[in-house]
Amino acid sequence: MNHKPLTDIFFDLDHTLWDFDRNSRSAFQRVFQIHQLPVALDVFLEYYEPINQRYWKLYREDKVTKGELRRGRLIETFDYLGMRFSLEEIDALAHSYIVELPGDNHLFDGAIEILDYLQHRYRLHIITNGFKEVQHLKLKRSRIEKFFQTITTSEEVGVKKPHPQIFEEALNRAVVSADITLMIGDSLEADVEGAYKAGMKTVFFNHRNEDSGPSDIVINQLQDIKNYL
Repeated sequence: MNHKPLTDIFFDLDHTLWDFDRNSRSAFQRVFQIHQLPVALDVFLEYYEPINQRYWKLYREDKVTKGELRRGRLIETFDYLGMRFSLEEIDALAHSYIVELPGDNHLFDGAIEILDYLQHRYRLHIITNGFKEVQHLKLKRSRIEKFFQTITTSEEVGVKKPHPQIFEEALNRAVVSADITLMIGDSLEADVEGAYKAGMKTVFFNHRNEDSGPSDIVINQLQDIKNYL
């Protein structure tokens, strides 16, 4: 990479460091036990996961609220399964899921090692679209909070990645200019395109083996970062 010497690296959290899919699965398993739901977890997740991705896209685009996301993804999934619940029951399930989500805190392979490697060379930060109440718990319970100088959540800023304002706020908090920073994330839209437009260098963590977009670096596992930084 031809650039000015980097000083600061910004990470996405979910699906980049924190293994969201694995932890979410465990959380739903506990929720189903608590509420005694008569549905197979694998069947539920087959419908839920694409619906959840669609709702998060709508949330990033400010087309649904936080509450509509939490309710809607469950209502639609249960509709496909032919199950009906009152809004009170849906809200109870949604609340249980949020409580249980930071219960397991599996990280992607190599996350601790790469953070330890990078912290001696750069200042590290988090920019996340997740909800403040949950994201700080994830960082604390997975024992990676200590690596980061600043943590910027979309809920605090009032806009979500890829909106330029969240990147500007994160850069302001870090007291650094964009041209000597790097953003590492799993979403081409939210992380790579958003950071690129903010003037940052980018790394696309392509662990799903998707079609790669316009990123400075593409990696398939976190350890690959050592090949470039």
